[in-house]
Amino acid sequence: MGKVYVFDHPLIQHKLTYIRNKETGTKEFRELIDEVAGLMAYEITRDLPLMDTTVETPVATAKAKVLEGKKLGIIPILRAGLGMVDGIKQLIPTARVGHVGLYRDPETLQPVEYYVKLPSDIEERELLVVDPMLATGGSAVEAIHSLKKRGAKNIRLICIIAAPEGVELVTKEHPDVDIYLAAQDERLNEKGYIIPGLGDAGDRLFGTK
Repeated sequence: MGKVYVFDHPLIQHKLTYIRNKETGTKEFRELIDEVAGLMAYEITRDLPLMDTTVETPVATAKAKVLEGKKLGIIPILRAGLGMVDGIKQLIPTARVGHVGLYRDPETLQPVEYYVKLPSDIEERELLVVDPMLATGGSAVEAIHSLKKRGAKNIRLICIIAAPEGVELVTKEHPDVDIYLAAQDERLNEKGYIIPGLGDAGDRLFGTK
């Protein structure tokens, strides 16, 4: 069964307060989403394997460590997931970036895949699927399905805020996927918004209504 991690780091929680605030403008909102995504990536990559090496300092030869070469991929769920990519890439600039685009069918209300572009070696990479909000969980479940049917084997889901309903659905449909959150909120309302949440992440990131 996949594990659910909720980060209580003071910097993450401090910045999350301003992300939630309805008075926070688009520019600051984008910057905060970037910063929190980077802080979360710092925690998530804590278990990346290291290997021994040596380096010449200005004084002598030193024993040192470097990443063992595990390949990483960042997969934003369009469109709001784009807001988390740069914050993670600042920490892991060699990570490849793919994209999964989904829309909600107006009749069935189910997510439908409309765009997928991924690194060619996806099966060899540890994939970080990113989306600021995990509400009903439908989009995340479908995005992970899209990756798995193309060969992905190692997937983690990173969201800033989640509702219990979304967490439950993802862990049920994809028990091999760990979930990383800055906060797990109370519930969904009748319109499918997370309460208390932060509103519509895509609209607040891109200044749309």
